[in-house]
Amino acid sequence: MNPETETIPSLIARAEADLKDVFAALEERELRHTRRVLSLFQEHHIALRHFAPTTGYGYDDTGRDTLERLFADLFHAEEAIVRPQIASGTHALSMCLFGLLTPGSHLLSATEKPYDTMDEVIGISGDAPGSLKEMGVSFSSVDMTADGQIDVPAVLSAIRPETRVILVQRSRGYAWRASVLPQGMKPLFDAVRQVRPDIFLMVDNCYGEFLADEEPTELGADVAVGSLIKNIGGGLAPTGAYLAGTARAIERIASRLTAPGIGREVGSYAGSYQPFYQGLFMAPHTVCQAVKTAVLSARVFELLGYQTTPSAFSERADIIQAIRMDSPERMVAFCQGIQAASPVDSDAVPEPWDMPGYQHQVIMAAGTFVAGASIELSADGPMRPPYTVYLQGGLTYAHGKLALESALSHMQKKGCLYRE
Repeated sequence: MNPETETIPSLIARAEADLKDVFAALEERELRHTRRVLSLFQEHHIALRHFAPTTGYGYDDTGRDTLERLFADLFHAEEAIVRPQIASGTHALSMCLFGLLTPGSHLLSATEKPYDTMDEVIGISGDAPGSLKEMGVSFSSVDMTADGQIDVPAVLSAIRPETRVILVQRSRGYAWRASVLPQGMKPLFDAVRQVRPDIFLMVDNCYGEFLADEEPTELGADVAVGSLIKNIGGGLAPTGAYLAGTARAIERIASRLTAPGIGREVGSYAGSYQPFYQGLFMAPHTVCQAVKTAVLSARVFELLGYQTTPSAFSERADIIQAIRMDSPERMVAFCQGIQAASPVDSDAVPEPWDMPGYQHQVIMAAGTFVAGASIELSADGPMRPPYTVYLQGGLTYAHGKLALESALSHMQKKGCLYRE
């Protein structure tokens, strides 16, 4: 059927019919993860007392301490830090790097250049005070293979005597590459352990939790880092981030969480811990809804002749769907259509702007209940060729489907939906 003569609802229905088996597999994975999370809640005897707020220093905060033990077990890790005081994923990653690296050491990225917001943290660009570069930490990165895998021999060749941390970014970020499944990281972890067991293996796990049956810490990572307003917060956590890993790594990072000698012993939270626990419990379901939304979007745009990554039928390592728009007009129209279908700020009209931490103007559609929560439906991207938009999240598949219909209709009204 010619997409130009097909109605948008009909196009979406055709895509859904194509995806029947994909959706069934995603729902099976949701069941497996929910069973495991439920089992952990029962093993830790989660009760109403764990939701109580604390003030002051927060000594013996049972809600905080139990939540951290719960996360540690979830990730098959020795220890975990889970705190509402960590403002974002970038903050958590920065805290991790400053905890593990020392002056004069070397940070090596195994997955090309990290996400744009890390540029000033590392000192790749900008002149923000307090960067790793200012601290005397050097940085280099290794390209991935043509098929989007970690180039293990190249990473091993790039290791220096002063290399202290190897970073793996699970998600694609604003890059046209495949995201990395935990199993795809294991060959690197095993190889590095053979030659340099002293190196910390760090994974930026943002957008990836509950997409696979294993997490990086089960396969050899020293620490995995993620935001609670992404996958693992289930759309309910109002703020915060986690770091889970070996005691050796977490102890060092905890000194940057508070202060050396204090570590994780303090840190109160005057709000209830309930949304963090409940969000974790909901996370397998919420992630499934988000991935189904991403898969549907990929299939619809593939039927329209657009390039997507991952494709609708590919295995996924994160919740992000990249769609190559090839023009700024399409990119803007798509984001405006997503915003118009948002439950919050639906009357806002996204336009490209100079967003802090980014090197190009960014357009962002994000009508979310929790500000900036990318497990809720959002779409964004830097305004640079080939004008790729990154769609992620969706608390419910029904909303994701309605928002996709809105985005397609908006593009159609602007005369930029169909490709020449």
